[in-house]
Amino acid sequence: MEREAMDYDVVVVGGGPAGLSAAIRLKQLNPELSVMVLEKGSEIGAHILSGALFETRALDELLPDWPAKGAPVTTPVSEDRVFLYRSETSAVKLPAFAVPAPMHNTGNWIISLGSLCRWLAEQAEALGVEIFPGFAAAEVLYHEDGTVKGVATGDMGRDKHGEPKDSFQPGLELHARYTLFAEGARGQLGKELIARYDLAAGTTAQHYGLGIKELWQIDPAKHRPGLVVHGAGWPLSEHGATGGSFLYHLDDCQVAVGLIADLNYANPYLSPFEEFQRFKLQSEIRKYLEGGKRLCYGARAITKGGLNSLPKQSFPGGLLLGCDAGTLNFAKIKGVHTAMKSGMLAAETVHAALQS
Repeated sequence: MEREAMDYDVVVVGGGPAGLSAAIRLKQLNPELSVMVLEKGSEIGAHILSGALFETRALDELLPDWPAKGAPVTTPVSEDRVFLYRSETSAVKLPAFAVPAPMHNTGNWIISLGSLCRWLAEQAEALGVEIFPGFAAAEVLYHEDGTVKGVATGDMGRDKHGEPKDSFQPGLELHARYTLFAEGARGQLGKELIARYDLAAGTTAQHYGLGIKELWQIDPAKHRPGLVVHGAGWPLSEHGATGGSFLYHLDDCQVAVGLIADLNYANPYLSPFEEFQRFKLQSEIRKYLEGGKRLCYGARAITKGGLNSLPKQSFPGGLLLGCDAGTLNFAKIKGVHTAMKSGMLAAETVHAALQS
């Protein structure tokens, strides 16, 4: 079967903060542009997993009236605590002067990034952006001269051997004048593009981590809205491994707790999941969780090499955005505002190119 094709001015792969910010900014600059966002999750936000501490700098620029529009940014940081965990029962609280300046969170917010992305999608659709959830971009399409032509979604209705069944439907081709890739950390198409166009030439090797997170409903008597707790050390230090942890108090007596394990540990028997279960027993964490109920959980890769590992983000016919490239500011442990800004800069670059 021949694949059906649809044409757009700009196709955005990924409905996270980077992709949605790019789509919104494009429509702000030129409402006549046809812009489509392709999202692999069943809905916007379905594949979003983050703590998340949020710096509003990019949102202030993109949608300055976000408070009036009801953005789900409602819990300001009220207190910062940073611990060095030595064992299950021992923790040293670092004084404020010993905490690096980028880790101070005064003026930041604790949010649900999934909720923020759903809200950004509403703003994008109100501007005329088309959003297709439930479809993963499976293949990059190229013109004969090697420039990116667009993407194709995966075929449906194949058996376990990859052969077409009676219900087979070929994927859909999405052609664009420019294609923006915002798949998140270690996106398969982004990795293909980095290799094909040698975008990482001259950079240091990328670094990755594994972040495991749970959302808990806790005892109201233990809830401290806006409290941020960061830490390092035990239990990863017992294995010579590195990483960090977080506990964020959101609204409605909920907390987000998580452990990030750097993926350079030498011990092949180390299980980040099992170390996370141990971490929750640490006395400074346990005192909040005890008597509570886990609501949901998940994990994701984190691209954390920083500026020295950032590849060239442009190539013929498109751009890499957000964690697909690696725009996380790991010193701040924040990447949402940098992902959003990368999307906005990409939109401005594409708009200028289309005009010329």
